[in-house]
Order: sequence, then structure tokens, then C-alpha cells
Amino acid sequence: MTVLTWDEPNKRFFETGVDRGVLFLPNPGGLYDSGFAWNGLTTVTEAPTGAESNKTYADNIIYGNLLSIEEFAGTIEAYTYPDEFAPCNGEAVPQPGVTVGQQPRTSFGFCYRTKKGNAVDSELGYKLHLAYGCLASPSQKAYSTVNESPEMTALSWEFTTTPVSVTGLKPTSLLVIDSTTVDADALLELETFLYGTVGDDPMLPLPDAVIAIFAASLTTATPTAPTYNSGTKVITIPAITGVEYYMDGVLLSSGAQAAITVDKIVTASPATGYKFPAVVDTDWFFDF
Repeated sequence: MTVLTWDEPNKRFFETGVDRGVLFLPNPGGLYDSGFAWNGLTTVTEAPTGAESNKTYADNIIYGNLLSIEEFAGTIEAYTYPDEFAPCNGEAVPQPGVTVGQQPRTSFGFCYRTKKGNAVDSELGYKLHLAYGCLASPSQKAYSTVNESPEMTALSWEFTTTPVSVTGLKPTSLLVIDSTTVDADALLELETFLYGTVGDDPMLPLPDAVIAIFAASLTTATPTAPTYNSGTKVITIPAITGVEYYMDGVLLSSGAQAAITVDKIVTASPATGYKFPAVVDTDWFFDF
């Protein structure tokens, strides 16, 4: 039989710090294929709501106890934010340096890292937090006069989320990856997606794709460039297993597409269970 013990040094786990914030913007198809470094990140507060008790009484007893739907929300605090966050913050920039507020707010994805340690090793590892379907609320800014103890103006944004689907599980807005538990090679694969490489832009894989990375080793697929007939203005998409091609955020089928009427960019993304080589072209510009 097992005898319980408490406070073993290697099991006194804790988390601390926050860094490597990344803002991800979705394309019209719902894929988070554009990532931008978030500098000056100071605090991320996770504040789930819901999961509240709703008791039903019968026969003079508690007959049942149902919980309301749980929702993920939180607060981001930082000293600055990426320029690309402006639409998420309800801002429009009609001319460089001119910002117009109170505009429609767009959704975003968000990734950040927290350190994990224990009493033996304070740098034991880290956790990656992946948030989907975030929508920021208006927030206040307090500008103070410069005095003998000047401070930088801190910014904060409360956000709510809309869950995305997960095969076999309920929809979710948050995934957490523990570096001390998962396979190191699979973790590196995920981070190449999140932070980008020389040949690939940063992107936030959807939950099913993240789970697939850790469920099994990924198969390498190499995208090739679509062909283009400048006379007919027709782009032809190659058929390559493991490669998905997108235009205007829409997944394309292989073969000839409808003739374009304006300049277009076609991008390639690995399908679930696949990865691209470290250096490879993943977007192509076609001049109308």
C-alpha cells in the first residue's frame, strides 16, 4: 500500500512570471495565421466565470445540482501593445499617426508563457497558455503628472472569449501545455508554429491541431507554389497531401480557381497531423 507524504522538495510546485506574449489575428476563415510579439507584458489574470450551482429541490432534499456553463475570461496588463492590436482595441488608423477610437472591436487569439518551478529547481520548466476567441472590452487609462517618483502608464484590457470546437470534448477557449510533461520534440514543433521560423509566419493552431502534435509524430509535407496564367488570370492549386491552401481566408480545393479580378495572396498551412520543413515558402502573391 502507498503511504502519503507531504512537502517533498521535488513536488513543491509553483508558477511565476509571464513572458513571450503573442497576439494572433484570425483571417476570414477563422484561422489564426498572423502572429505579432506583444512587448511590455506585465500581468495576465485568468478569471473564469460561470460553473455556478443551480440546485433543484424535491422530496425535501436536494434532488439535483446542475452547474451553469463555464466561460473563460481574463485581464491583460502591459505597458504597450502591438500596432496590430488596434482593431481589437476599437481603434482605426485612417492616416499614419491618427487614431480614431470607438470603432468595432475584432476578436483575437493570445499566447503567453509562465514559468514552473519547485523547491529543488526554480527553472524547472514552463507552461504555454493558448487562448482563443478573445474580445477585449474598453479600458481606462490613468495619466499622471511627472513627479519625484515618475511611473510609466500601465494599460489593461479585460477580455471575454468564445470557445472553439475540440473533437470529442466540449468547446474551449484555453489550452495549457506543460513543458515538464509533454514530449520535448512535440513541444518544439508547437513553438515553431507559435513563434514562426525563417520560412513560416507565426500562427496559432486550433485545439485539434495542437492535440495532434502531441498525440503522435507529425508527417512532413512540403508545399509547392500554385501556378498562375497571367492571360486568363486563373490560379491553379496543386494537390499535395497534408497541405491546405487558402485565399482570402477560404480553404481552396485543388485545381483551377475562378479568375481573379484583383491582386491575390495564396497561403499554405499544414493540415492536422502534418508539419512543413523548417525553411519553405508558404505564401505567394499574384498580380492581377
